[in-house]
Amino acid sequence: MRRKNLGHPHHTGSHLWGLLMVSNHGVDAVMDNMMAASREFFRQPLEEKQRYANLNGGERFQFEGYGNDWVSSLDQIRDWTDRLYLKVEPEDERSIALWPVHPETFRNALHEYTKKCGEVKDDLLRAMAKLLELDDDDYFVEHFGDKPLTDVRCSYYPVCPRPELVFGLKPHCDATVVTVLLVDDRVGGLQVLKDGVWWDVPIVPHTLLVIIGDQTEIMSNGIFKSPVHRVLTNTKKERLSVAVDYYVDPEREIEPSAQLVNEKRPALYSKVKVKDYFARSYNAFTEGKMV
Repeated sequence: MRRKNLGHPHHTGSHLWGLLMVSNHGVDAVMDNMMAASREFFRQPLEEKQRYANLNGGERFQFEGYGNDWVSSLDQIRDWTDRLYLKVEPEDERSIALWPVHPETFRNALHEYTKKCGEVKDDLLRAMAKLLELDDDDYFVEHFGDKPLTDVRCSYYPVCPRPELVFGLKPHCDATVVTVLLVDDRVGGLQVLKDGVWWDVPIVPHTLLVIIGDQTEIMSNGIFKSPVHRVLTNTKKERLSVAVDYYVDPEREIEPSAQLVNEKRPALYSKVKVKDYFARSYNAFTEGKMV
């Protein structure tokens, strides 16, 4: 695949690229706190980080804690990364024992950061509904249901001696409504695929990157696209990112909005239960395939 620089995504349409950069969001201070706490966590000795490992997982959206890819088959394609995966919402389902107490700032930083990101997410989804000229600006927001799922993935990508042999994160689409991504302002590596070309996503300090997920693509009947993206490894520099993933209540069903279906643009997707879509998406991800 060819590789180019994306330039300034501020000026690209999210319906075309599937991602956008958000600035002037009022999250700057908590962004810095979250990145600093995450960086300090991953710099700890392995035995300290392993205190937060959860070896009882195995299925996506059940596994929590510190580790790397859960190996479910010999054919699984693994990534060159360590992760700290934590459920944030519903709040009464948080596994607080897996939330690090070192550094001491981590728990509060995560709580405050995800609270602010939730406000950004809701404002963005309302703007997207308005852009689609839907009757209700809260169309996407209200679809989350009574028990929406929010998780955070803190990902550490170590220096890799053979970057041609492994991805930091294999090519995939997000099975989310949206993902709010805080990327390292010291080193790049995130790429998005468009028209057969891998484009480098530039680093813009104190900017949040929002990636459109599959659930939004379904509900918008394909007007908003969920982009294929990946992370490359680096031979000289480590990299860190913090992703907040937002999902519709897994027990709910999603389908294209009736207002976006007509004779010229029929429904491109059938109704699907969210937790069933999760299962298909995760199985495909571990195998390095697309849903």
